[in-house]
Amino acid sequence: MVSETEPAQASVQKHEAGQSSEHVHLTDIAIGVIIGRASEFFEFFVFALACVLVFPYTIFPFVSPVEGTLYAFAVLALGFLARPVGTVIFTEIDRIYGRGTRLTLALFLMGLSTVAISFLPSYEAEGWLTIASLCLFRCGQGAALGGSWDGTASLLALNSPPDRRARYATLPQIGAPLGLILSASLFLFLIITLSEEDFLAFGWRYPFFVTFAINVVALFARLRLAESDEFKTLYTENELAPERTLTVVREEWLQIIIGAFTPLASLALFHMVTVFPLSWIVLNSKEYLELFIIIEIIAAAFGLAAILASGPIADRIGRRRLLWQMAIAIAVFAIVSPFLLGRGGIIGESIYVLVGFILLGLSFGQSSGATASGTLLKNRYTASALTTDLAWLFGAGFAPFVALYLSEYYGLWLAGGYLLSGAIGTLLALTLFTRRNAERRELDASWR
Repeated sequence: MVSETEPAQASVQKHEAGQSSEHVHLTDIAIGVIIGRASEFFEFFVFALACVLVFPYTIFPFVSPVEGTLYAFAVLALGFLARPVGTVIFTEIDRIYGRGTRLTLALFLMGLSTVAISFLPSYEAEGWLTIASLCLFRCGQGAALGGSWDGTASLLALNSPPDRRARYATLPQIGAPLGLILSASLFLFLIITLSEEDFLAFGWRYPFFVTFAINVVALFARLRLAESDEFKTLYTENELAPERTLTVVREEWLQIIIGAFTPLASLALFHMVTVFPLSWIVLNSKEYLELFIIIEIIAAAFGLAAILASGPIADRIGRRRLLWQMAIAIAVFAIVSPFLLGRGGIIGESIYVLVGFILLGLSFGQSSGATASGTLLKNRYTASALTTDLAWLFGAGFAPFVALYLSEYYGLWLAGGYLLSGAIGTLLALTLFTRRNAERRELDASWR
């Protein structure tokens, strides 16, 4: 997710010299970024959708559907808690054994954890052992995701043309709508073609098998790039090497915190328009389930278009200004969204998702690495990974749980207030980032 906006001097000189090899580099880097992010988001949405459609009825059948969904969302959050731990562990593996070993072990752990989930017995069969196993395997997924950071997003940003930097920043982000469209389409097909009993008995397991297959393909594709001599040279030229985690935290702790809070609005909205409304429909208007999944797929396509549109817009007006404007727009959306979702019926719910995805795309498309230009280049590889982990933890990790809990027990207006707090957090982080970089005289030219 995280990319930088400050190009390396060597990359700028290459662009000014018009070296054609740079275009090959950018194409290869972009392919690696898209493959990596699309596979990661597909895995994420498969688990997230299962938290709504499956786990409340197979893993937590001993409580009400609302409580079962909340328990499932709590397990979902475990992956975000484990992600920074995985980054710390796999960064040391990277330092000692290399990027290829790190990537291989991380994706192996991801595949193993995902397949293990697909073989989980029901609660009726194994009781609390099933719940404990689900928690363990979800932690494995989270740690593996932290370890799968390969620096290609950083490499893409550092080698992108200065006048098209925001356009290239959208490439890591398009994996999110692609992952949702593919995973939701797969679940929709299974729901339509299978009876409810067959879906809960075995149908839900197939998306996890597909996730494993995609991870295998992604592993070989990303290893081919990361371990090639050309890419190793690019990593070396751009000083993208793992640094000790404690050293990075000691030197960049404030910048990491600011970077984690900058995308708070878009990451909170991320779950508020994907997983949360689906859980609301399942618990309150299940007769619209298939229709609402179709609506989410269509809205995700609009979100994809908005992500791509954010690039030229940000190149023209500046990334910080776009993020600032989108945070304000998300704040307004947070105020009106409870009315749309709670009283608008299926039409209001559709408007909620469609508008939410458009705002999400414009904001999420430029939220990656928004403050990375303020870190020292020698720390950027590790700092970017840590910033990503904390951003998702603070912004999205607990969003489905908190939003559903507030809406079910206190009303949708408080769920909207939760989203509003994320928008305020982004505005404060952007303000602090601007002041800090002005003081350090490191404000990048793209941040106008």
